[in-house]
Amino acid sequence: MPVRGLYHSRKPDIDHPNLSWMPCDLLDVFAVAEAMERVTQVYHCAAIVSFDPAKSDRMIRENVAGTAHLVNAALEAGVQRLVHVSSVAALGRAAAANGAPGLITEETHWEEHKSNSPYAESKYLAEMEVWRAMAEGLNAVILNPGIILGEGDWSKGSARLAQIVYDEFPWFTRGVNSWVDVKDVATAMVRLMDSSICEERFIISAGNFSYKEIFTTLAKAMGRKPPFKEASPWMSEIVWRAEVLKSRLAGKEITISKASARTAQSQYLYNNQKFLQQFPDFHYHSPEDTCRRIAAAFRKHH
Repeated sequence: MPVRGLYHSRKPDIDHPNLSWMPCDLLDVFAVAEAMERVTQVYHCAAIVSFDPAKSDRMIRENVAGTAHLVNAALEAGVQRLVHVSSVAALGRAAAANGAPGLITEETHWEEHKSNSPYAESKYLAEMEVWRAMAEGLNAVILNPGIILGEGDWSKGSARLAQIVYDEFPWFTRGVNSWVDVKDVATAMVRLMDSSICEERFIISAGNFSYKEIFTTLAKAMGRKPPFKEASPWMSEIVWRAEVLKSRLAGKEITISKASARTAQSQYLYNNQKFLQQFPDFHYHSPEDTCRRIAAAFRKHH
């Protein structure tokens, strides 16, 4: 089956006989309409991921508008099915942020709260565009992955963690979040695309692990010193301010912001059983396996 991949400004270095690349700005409704011509299935993975406060407004605006344009074009073109990649950040976690016990599920609805980062807001609002399109007749399903671990652009997104760990960043927190291998996300996307499930969303998560656990596992896989200084909440406030200042002076994008520092102090526990109940033969990669693969790819790249 021929596959059309869309890219914004830089063509990915991925080639396959059945794959053709097409430049497309999701903010351009005419370009998106052209991209949907003769397409039957759509995987929507595109989004700006940034924790830089200077990019927050743009991230929210473009993630939402890009998704709206895509689902509108899919409806107009008669696309048979769409799989949308959202995030666990789009789920309601206000109660957890306030210390309430219990697991966050697909039924835990979004609430306005100071713990919501601009990225979370952008993913929630973009997801609402998909739900709106489903109400208008689009056959679609939504994935809510945890923090995605994998190879990629080592300077951006969660792949940036590899560089941070390699540089032996000394600080850790006892915050907990959901984590998942990028390969598992891709497999889950295909499984859902090939299913008849519609108007549902699924948490895609290998489990809930502390930031210290993940950073330590990755550091050991890289042969680097694991983080060894615990950052208390008040220390995190100092660290993110220092990182912001350092990034500004160096002219680099901020990797630790107020929102990400505070998220790293929180304990968000997600229930991954809905997807596993639907696909009982599905198995997640362990963090150890994932980190070993990331370490090998990082060493090869550098």
